[in-house]
Amino acid sequence: MRRRCDLVPAKTLIHLSQAALPHLDLPTPDYDRAALSVGIVHIGVGGFHRAHQAMYLDSLMNRGQALDWAICGLGVLPGDARMRDALKAQDGLYTLAIKHPDGTIEARVIGSIVEFTHAPDDPEAAVARLADPRVRIVSLTITEGGYNFNQATGAFDESHADVVHDLAEPHRPRSVFGLVVEALAQRRSRGIAPFTVMSCDNIQHNGEVARRQFVAFARLRSAELAEWIAAKVAFPGSMVDRITPVTSDEDRDLLAERHGLSDRWPVVCEPYTQWVLEDRFVGGASGRPPFEEAGVQLVADVEPYELMKLRLLNASHQALCYPGYLAGYRYAHEVCGDPVFVRYLLAYMNREASPTLRPVPGIDLDAYKHTLIERFANPAVRDTLARLCAESSDRIPKWLVPVIHENLEAGRPVGLSAAIVASWARYAEGVDDNGAAIDVVDNRKGPVMAAAQRQNGADPLAFLRDRDLFGNLADRREFTEPYLAALDAFHSRGARATIGALVNGLD
Repeated sequence: MRRRCDLVPAKTLIHLSQAALPHLDLPTPDYDRAALSVGIVHIGVGGFHRAHQAMYLDSLMNRGQALDWAICGLGVLPGDARMRDALKAQDGLYTLAIKHPDGTIEARVIGSIVEFTHAPDDPEAAVARLADPRVRIVSLTITEGGYNFNQATGAFDESHADVVHDLAEPHRPRSVFGLVVEALAQRRSRGIAPFTVMSCDNIQHNGEVARRQFVAFARLRSAELAEWIAAKVAFPGSMVDRITPVTSDEDRDLLAERHGLSDRWPVVCEPYTQWVLEDRFVGGASGRPPFEEAGVQLVADVEPYELMKLRLLNASHQALCYPGYLAGYRYAHEVCGDPVFVRYLLAYMNREASPTLRPVPGIDLDAYKHTLIERFANPAVRDTLARLCAESSDRIPKWLVPVIHENLEAGRPVGLSAAIVASWARYAEGVDDNGAAIDVVDNRKGPVMAAAQRQNGADPLAFLRDRDLFGNLADRREFTEPYLAALDAFHSRGARATIGALVNGLD
């Protein structure tokens, strides 16, 4: 054992900040951040936003463009204080580390976020930031569950406690809806043009969903205000794509080792990125940054691209995560290193997802599907199955259930989709094929797990009877027969054997 005086001194780390930028050995913002002005308030600053939208803006700024489109992050949840503190300590800077399949890491510092406001600390200040006339876009990554709608009907949930509070105290709002609508109300009363609300969440027709939900909340306050928002505020749709796993301590350690950099909350992601955006903004082209200069595809109709991503990428994530976890895998790349699972994923995409898609201009769908497998198989990203399995009640109804209903109505097969739902039902029992406990993360965890337990008793269809999640699938024999067969196989044979038998039966 070495004595303390014999220890080799540790390398001095540089803590990320504006002052530290000249001393770093990786690319940093090539623009004067002090000269930037906020044009976008983004609600829901997390890893994906920082790997995607903020990165696109940073690219524009490095070209001398979009200097009046800097981002103010807005945290709505108490837990967002962690992001506030991390960014504040680093002057809004963070490291984006792109992990290539060969192990190469391409790191750069992103500087497009210049402020962060935590609404629970001062809701009036948050509203004031949104009401500032220099803010022309309010963008959202609030997850599927953040839109406060009934999964089956799409209706706005008026009973939510934060909604009730915001209607009673509109000047001190707690919810996204209360903050945004109060800011719009103030802008309207002052004769200030409204901002564009730009959803970047993985929801089909995300722009229309956002419009419907914000207008529904506004109508609870004032029919006149609701009509003004419906007529004057733009809600463009978008399709966004980049796999961004949760940042780990190992990611922080790697930056310290390779670059001598201490970053409280770096972001890691894959090389692939895509953004298809409906070109519909308040003020037209002058009401947005020149996104097209950074590689964003601006289109009149996002839906074909949206369906492609939701039903091929997102639904395939659900297809691999539950049976993969049950089989003992813990990372997406492990599952996609197994030929049995690769055949299963491609079979789902080709046989059941693709028939529900519209033509996608400029996209080779066959190449896109194989690119998805390559992306999932990237060992450097280390995307956890636990992340993909989380919040299934928000994901399955939007990504997979529409595929099932569309195929049922067209008389097409649904056996592979039924197996995906059955694998979720088996996963929700809370134990994998090796007897290890599963930590089920879901905003409907109690009802979902209770239904999964009941399916092993007198009611094998108990899991499907939640109409908010599945509609009438429990009544459709064409679906329940393959579902029950798959569920029985998951119990009796295990996940990998079940998946193998499914794909072998397709030959």
